[in-house]
Amino acid sequence: AASDREALAAEIAQAQPGRTIRALPLDLSDKPALDAFCEKAEDEAYFGFVYNAGQPYDSLAAMMVQDKAEAAMQVNFWAFTRLAKSLVRGMIRARAGRIVAIGSVAALRGNPGNAAYAASKGALISYANTLAVETGKRGVTVNVIAPGFVDTDMMAPYAAYREKMEAQIPAGRFARPDEVAGLAAFLMSPPAAYITGTVLPIDGGLMAQMGVHR
Repeated sequence: AASDREALAAEIAQAQPGRTIRALPLDLSDKPALDAFCEKAEDEAYFGFVYNAGQPYDSLAAMMVQDKAEAAMQVNFWAFTRLAKSLVRGMIRARAGRIVAIGSVAALRGNPGNAAYAASKGALISYANTLAVETGKRGVTVNVIAPGFVDTDMMAPYAAYREKMEAQIPAGRFARPDEVAGLAAFLMSPPAAYITGTVLPIDGGLMAQMGVHR
């Protein structure tokens, strides 16, 4: 909503005095709108780009609805490639830039019901790795953050199972959004200039443990 967008811009402006903050609406599932947005973005220079968008779709592979799977792929993958294509050109010219995509640990392990979502995030990881190799000598870094379960509205449908889910995470809890944001901020910083082509899980140890417990 416009009010939420304006409130967020005001909050960021207060935390970053002296900077100009703009919040622009964009429906990532609307391809013509995305193209128009990207064409305008190409006229400006950007140093950093964090792609934080996710559209869930839970279904067993044998029961997957193609339209819903393609909708998830559009938001989780294709929109990222379209935006990255537009913004990375200026970064290459400037020989400096940071791209961070928010992926998911779902792309790193098989999990029943996650076929479409995991595939979309897996495609994002493969694309980011390739882009990192293509732009490494031009001062651009490209990395993927792969969160586990994060305490956001996206987890609301699983509220009834939260306690059981948290019990299976070594850290014993979901991640906080600011923890994911903090990692993204680090990847934008000068000390992260030599980190590229990397997938960084932030999952409370979820991927480190065996999936079968006694």
